[in-house]
Amino acid sequence: MPAGVTVLTGASNTVDETTKSFVAGEQGALRAVYERYAPAVLRVASASLPSRADAEDVVQTTFVTAWRSRESFDPAKGSLLVWLLTIARRRSIDVLRSRTRDENVVKALHHADGGAADEPARPDQVVDRMVVLEAIGELPPQQRQVLLLAFYDDLTHEQIATNTGLPLGTVKSHLRRGMARLRQRWEVDGGTR
Repeated sequence: MPAGVTVLTGASNTVDETTKSFVAGEQGALRAVYERYAPAVLRVASASLPSRADAEDVVQTTFVTAWRSRESFDPAKGSLLVWLLTIARRRSIDVLRSRTRDENVVKALHHADGGAADEPARPDQVVDRMVVLEAIGELPPQQRQVLLLAFYDDLTHEQIATNTGLPLGTVKSHLRRGMARLRQRWEVDGGTR
């Protein structure tokens, strides 16, 4: 075997105490598992995602998911690390898929004002615009204002906060929730892109 190559074998027959306490839900177990495995989970998430912030979010959701579903962990099927990395990989894929859906909604938002004046709109574009405009109209007023400032006026989060007098965290929450509602509506109404 070449130097520096590590061979991973199947699940061992022994389960360490940290894993046992994690599965049992004992106090302090989540922290111990996090401290042990978070760097590896972050490496997997970082390899899949374009930003460190997204990767860090995946690390958090991975450990929350693992803690909530710890009873489903079966050491006979693999190690706790492999189980955590599998969860992280799935969460990373979810983030990438969500980002693609968000990009489709953003494209529809940018084109909702009619697009290029000399190009006739295709029927599917008209439907997309109608869905987006109707969904925007259903948002609470502050959420709607924040989304319109972000997408039509192309303002940053900080500029929106200054413009509206809302705290920066509230602006980010309004954008996140508004996009989630638009994405949900887009999926329900079957966006054509």
